[in-house]
Amino acid sequence: MSLITRLRESRFWPMLWKEFIQMRRDRLTLGLLTGLPAIQLILFGYAIQTDVRHLKTVVLDESRTAESRALVSVMINTGNFDLVGAVADRTALRNAIESGAASAALVIPPDYERNIKRGRTAEAQIIVDAADPQSSGSAISGAQLAALARGATIIAEHYRAPPPIDMRVRPWYNPEQRSAVFIVPGVIGILLTITMTLITSTAIVRERERGTLEQLIVTPIGKPSLMLGKLVPFMLVGFVQMTVVLVLGKLIFRIPTIGSFALLYVLTVPFIVASLGVGLLISTIARNQVQAMQVSFFFMLPNILLSGYIFPRVAMPVPAQWIGLLLPLTYYLTILRGILLKGIGIEQLWRPTLALTAFAALIFAISVRRFSKTIE
Repeated sequence: MSLITRLRESRFWPMLWKEFIQMRRDRLTLGLLTGLPAIQLILFGYAIQTDVRHLKTVVLDESRTAESRALVSVMINTGNFDLVGAVADRTALRNAIESGAASAALVIPPDYERNIKRGRTAEAQIIVDAADPQSSGSAISGAQLAALARGATIIAEHYRAPPPIDMRVRPWYNPEQRSAVFIVPGVIGILLTITMTLITSTAIVRERERGTLEQLIVTPIGKPSLMLGKLVPFMLVGFVQMTVVLVLGKLIFRIPTIGSFALLYVLTVPFIVASLGVGLLISTIARNQVQAMQVSFFFMLPNILLSGYIFPRVAMPVPAQWIGLLLPLTYYLTILRGILLKGIGIEQLWRPTLALTAFAALIFAISVRRFSKTIE
């Protein structure tokens, strides 16, 4: 007897088939499930940019010499600054920053070239709008890079001396340092969290509101078959979403995919189980679909903020890092980025895999127990 024949003859099959028919009839939900990956991928991939570049910059050049112009040129060549104009005095400089016309300003004093020719330290000033810390940090690092580069050139030209230190940086895994390479793989985790948690919890609550859940309970279908039939279709949808993001991420954002896809799909299973368990748990707490959505979003917000999806966890306060350890997405992001960007295997990923598997087993067991008590 073939596996398909045995599956169709099992008590699990009618429930599974019923869920696929219901999913096909609910075209709005099906459309969201299939269209959501592309929408979120494009939205997050293009909108979320952590590498701030091309800051609008004005220049107050009080030296007006070849050396001052060379410094401006080096600043622009870093890619962190875009020259939008020159200002005549400090008042115009302040007005440019306060009005938003510029985010940074370079001030070169009158004695800049004279100090260089006399062998003294020449000073210049970069003024940044620090209301946005990421933009100001980019401006500061860009200014320091330009100063080091120009200083090394001046020493080589005027004093025929090599720079005392030659630090050569070789970034691994993301040599172009593009934000999309860091953000887009995490979209898989966010999508699976939304789908498995929100859609699962609301679908079960909707069944309870309509009274169809109680009708299913009194049928000869056992509770394990009932739950498998409810949850397996969402697992398959999750794998479809994951595949869509991987394909579009490669085509649109040129995301490197170095590691094993087979390993990635296998290690995605415990994350899906954990997310389904959370959705199942929410369905035992919520009394209606509105409550289910509210509780689901309450769970998803810490996942986005504290899991390391956008902000590095090492920069968070210690309490926030401990909260992040209680989120399955924290471990799944390590697995995602490790396989896709670094090409590492299970020998390097066994710790997050073990933690994720333990979390999935615990939360799913608790959810099943509460769900059984709720529907009795």
